[in-house]
Amino acid sequence: MNYLISLAKDIVKKRRLIGELAKADFKKRFVGSYFGIVWMFIQPIVTVAIYYFVFGVGFRSGDPIEGVPYVLWLVPGIVPWFFFSEALNTGTNCLQEYSYLVKKVVFQIDILPIIKLISALFVHLFFIAFTIILYACYGYYPDLYTLQMLYYTFAMMILLLGLIYATSAIVVFFKDLGQIINIILQIGVWMTPIMWNIDGMKLNPILITILKLNPMYYIVAGYRDSLINKAGFWEQPGMTIYYWILTIVLFIIGTKIFKKLKPHFADVL
Repeated sequence: MNYLISLAKDIVKKRRLIGELAKADFKKRFVGSYFGIVWMFIQPIVTVAIYYFVFGVGFRSGDPIEGVPYVLWLVPGIVPWFFFSEALNTGTNCLQEYSYLVKKVVFQIDILPIIKLISALFVHLFFIAFTIILYACYGYYPDLYTLQMLYYTFAMMILLLGLIYATSAIVVFFKDLGQIINIILQIGVWMTPIMWNIDGMKLNPILITILKLNPMYYIVAGYRDSLINKAGFWEQPGMTIYYWILTIVLFIIGTKIFKKLKPHFADVL
């Protein structure tokens, strides 16, 4: 608990440094590229277009879902997943990428996962705006429920931070973890009801319950509740309590792993 309190104080104290480093991290990804950070936005948009074409046109599953066109149902599901996968992938490798900072005694390496998370957040905020504009083009204008996406984004950031603290520390000693995470993310995008409607399929109730235990289900469903169903997170008290208990447990475990392995990072890197 003392470590968590100390970490929170460091975040507040060094918030400007974290912000500046996050901006620098975001910009450096495409240094030397002709179109620069434009590629960061093009790839997800192309991915959305491909999924829509395959499922909405090719498989003829483009009929309205929950009363909205398929593309409007798809986007709120896939946008948070982009953020989750991008942040987890880049965050996992943050200690290796910034190994020169890890070896500096005076640098507080605990903020590196946060820097990667905020760097990925920049793109996510753009896609939240993109989603709101897309809905407006279809005649669905933002309201107070739309603001809930900020709550779900914050909830996802806490979950991610706990995971990144664990994975970034472990991958220093177990390099294969990066590949394992890629495989898990490839499976996870299909296990999370992003392209398909879990409530519209005839599945075993036990299987449905298991799938809904995936914390990203809570986030994806929350984004859709904010934009489509106009339902508040307080209307799902069971799922909300479960999500936060799981998230807090993972966050505590992740920070403990990071703290325990932290003294050995410089020796291995």
